[in-house]
Amino acid sequence: MEYYEMVKNPDAVSLGNIPDTDYNTFYKQTVDLLKRKENHCLNYFVSNSGNRLRFFILIANDDKHSVLIYSHSPENDIKRLKSISAECYQMHIFEREIHEDLGIEFTGHPWLKPVRYSSDRFDQSSKMSGYLFYSIDSEEVHEVGVGPIHAGVIEPGHFRFICHGENVLHLEIQLGYQHRGIGKLFAEKNNLLQQSVLSETIAGDTSVGHALAYSQLAEAFAEVNPVSNLKKERAVALELERIAVHIGDTAALCADVGYQIGQVACEALRTMVINTTQDWCGNRFGKGLIRPGGTNFPLSKEMIEVIEKRLDEVNLRFHHVTDLVYNNSGIISRFENIGALSLTQALMSGATGMAARSTGLCRDIRWSHPFQSFGILHYKPAILDSGDVYARGMIRKLEFELSLAIIRKLLLDMAGSDLSTSVRPDYNMKLRPETLGVSIVEGWRGEICHSSITGKDGKTALYKIKDPSLHNWLMLALAVRGQEISDFPLCNKSFNLSYCGHDL
Repeated sequence: MEYYEMVKNPDAVSLGNIPDTDYNTFYKQTVDLLKRKENHCLNYFVSNSGNRLRFFILIANDDKHSVLIYSHSPENDIKRLKSISAECYQMHIFEREIHEDLGIEFTGHPWLKPVRYSSDRFDQSSKMSGYLFYSIDSEEVHEVGVGPIHAGVIEPGHFRFICHGENVLHLEIQLGYQHRGIGKLFAEKNNLLQQSVLSETIAGDTSVGHALAYSQLAEAFAEVNPVSNLKKERAVALELERIAVHIGDTAALCADVGYQIGQVACEALRTMVINTTQDWCGNRFGKGLIRPGGTNFPLSKEMIEVIEKRLDEVNLRFHHVTDLVYNNSGIISRFENIGALSLTQALMSGATGMAARSTGLCRDIRWSHPFQSFGILHYKPAILDSGDVYARGMIRKLEFELSLAIIRKLLLDMAGSDLSTSVRPDYNMKLRPETLGVSIVEGWRGEICHSSITGKDGKTALYKIKDPSLHNWLMLALAVRGQEISDFPLCNKSFNLSYCGHDL
């Protein structure tokens, strides 16, 4: 095997230390690695430096808690490569993205449909308005189109159902309506403060998760190890974000089955949690809280007491609500066996986060590639295996309890420490030149991966972001097959995926 093994998260490695192989070797090694359950692809992207294409792949090994990195560099006039997706379907989305951006044909790929319709796509004649959706030629089926414009404040995305009566035979999800080119903005700004602000806008409901992935990456490039209390504060902020969204998603699930008491109670509790974050840093979504090198909002003993008191009340009330929800036979009948997915489907799709853990797949970066304070917490994920709406809802309840325990433990440690050791953010850190950095965070949706390459001057030459929604939208499409179309809103809420996290 030819690869560099990264054993820390985050970390950075000089480009010269990353093995660069021919494509046949690259192909065989990738297929061999991804056939093993403990491995999955974090990212696969192309660097175009000096008119030379170099394809980098990052493979996470959960058993060894490491990341395997290697590359291949074909001739510049390369037009075709043998598709890895035919052997390892989780690679389909990465090859589709490379095809859309560079025009490279992956022979044997099952479906090279566009991913985002990015503004700088290789084929400028390819228009979203002219996209041909998958169809079935039959007088017995009909199509139902939903979106891209939706009621309320939901972001744009189109859902094309093929139905036989009320039964969904196929769902195709078309995204890409708000491509922002945010990766290129990182390279254009090349200012740590501006990049920090950008990171918070990647997916608005995951501001802390993405900002943390960015800050970790900057620190890895600069070889900066944050002080212990800063790591703990960041973990507390991340778990507060997770708790807030899990409560809000429980409200949404209650709403879709007509359980209004559960909906309004959870909405009020979510507000309590995000208002706690606002009391801490001035923003309900944690914007401004996570910064490279330090913090502008160190936790004080007074703020620690506020967080503890609020969470005690939230815990009491949320358990009361979830006891009512998950002991209600009417609600359970709408959750169980609806939108069920298998472990095999999760593995093939490259599923992450709750979508994976609800099928029995133990995939959680806090456990497999610990970051910040999670290395000392010895975190063990909550795993269910029914893969249905019930499992995805119950995972939220179980993770609420785990996150609460994490926050309490970290706050207790901090309350007994010297809080005066906090440091301010450092926006002048010098980044190592000609280096590839990798930072992975378990956001509330799942695995967030930020990767970057610096040039000879140490400035950002390429910035690659992967939000968990990139993989999990396929899981939603698979979940509704065989369901009544009226079950789609409930299935959709049970995933709560990000449009903008996909449309980077």
